[in-house]
Amino acid sequence: MLKIFLVDDSGLVRRRLSALISALAGVVIVGESEEADTALACIHMTRADLVIVDPHLAGGNGMEIVESLARATPPVLTMVLTNHSGPAFRAACRRAGAGYFFDKTCEYELARDTIERLANGSTDKYAAEPTPCEPA
Repeated sequence: MLKIFLVDDSGLVRRRLSALISALAGVVIVGESEEADTALACIHMTRADLVIVDPHLAGGNGMEIVESLARATPPVLTMVLTNHSGPAFRAACRRAGAGYFFDKTCEYELARDTIERLANGSTDKYAAEPTPCEPA
């Protein structure tokens, strides 16, 4: 069972992601947060396997979450979900330790398929389709 934690300051985005993820076999949402400062403690408490995070949170920095989870023991896989998709920003996500990068305009099927592959045990960060949904 792949345990997913959602971090996004938009309730609408979290609800849409929750609906997408809840329809998948072998996947469960273990928590969600709209704030960076409370997210890390909750992520560790729930022992999430994958964290889907918006790096630009109101009142916080989602990139700090990505960096912290990449340094954790064991590291926690992160999927950055954002409206900012330029090459320089993607490179910053890679340096921070993000496993995947998804533009919020990506096709539903690409996000679903990537999460399903992870739920089925894939560890290949390069299994996702190219732009706009691609590995970080």
